[in-house]
Amino acid sequence: MSGPIDGDSSLHALLRGALPAALKARDRVAVVALRSALAAIDNAQAVEAPPAPRSGGVVAGAVAGLGAGEAPRRELSEGEIVAIVRAEVADRLAAAADYERAGRADAAARLTAEADVLAALLPAG
Repeated sequence: MSGPIDGDSSLHALLRGALPAALKARDRVAVVALRSALAAIDNAQAVEAPPAPRSGGVVAGAVAGLGAGEAPRRELSEGEIVAIVRAEVADRLAAAADYERAGRADAAARLTAEADVLAALLPAG
């Protein structure tokens, strides 16, 4: 758990592995929760784009063609990935409480079920 690791950390790999199973089982709640958590991890791995050149022409030394716009992703530690998924769980539970107070028990139940899917995949602790 110490030090940065590549994008396929154990929790990240677990989330990725659970998605095809949820799709195959047609478990809509799990699919939504897993896709959302994976997107949050992907967003956290994104790096800020370099500033665009101010000149209107070709930039000397610039790369053109397929893949020219690719940028390396940030490497997240297992702890950072766990924190992201825990935040996703907390966000869903807070939103569920808001829906419950507003009398929307159906939406609250859906968000609570999504939180339960993600919480079940988190390491104990």
